[in-house]
Amino acid sequence: MTRHWTPLAIAYLVLAIAGLVITWTFNAIAIAEGNDFIGDLVSSGPAVSSITNDLLVVAIAGSILIIVESRRIGMRFAWLYIVGSAVTAFAFTFPLWLAMRERRLAARRAENAQHETPPPGTA
Repeated sequence: MTRHWTPLAIAYLVLAIAGLVITWTFNAIAIAEGNDFIGDLVSSGPAVSSITNDLLVVAIAGSILIIVESRRIGMRFAWLYIVGSAVTAFAFTFPLWLAMRERRLAARRAENAQHETPPPGTA
C-alpha cells in the first residue's frame, strides 16, 4: 500500500536502510575479526569515547521523543523502535520511526481534509 508515503517519509526510510546497512557492515567486520565490541567502544581512546557518549545522549533523547511523540499522535508499539535499536542500530530505528511518524501525520491530514470537505452535491 503506497498511501501516505510522502517524499519526507521516503527520505527517512532511505536513511533508515542506510543506517542499518552501514552499521551492520561494521558490526559484521568486528564480529568476524573477533573484536571486543563493547570494550572497543569505551577504551579505544578519547575520540571514540567522545563519539560514543555523544551518540548515547542523542539515542536517549531520541528514545524519549519516540515515546512522547508517538503517544501524542496515537502511534502504537513505539517501544518496539527502542528495543529494536538494541538489536539493530538507532541509526536504523530512529529514521524508520520518523518515516512511520510522517506517514501517520499524512494520514491524519488526509482524514482531516476529508472531514472538512462537504460531500459532492451538497453545499
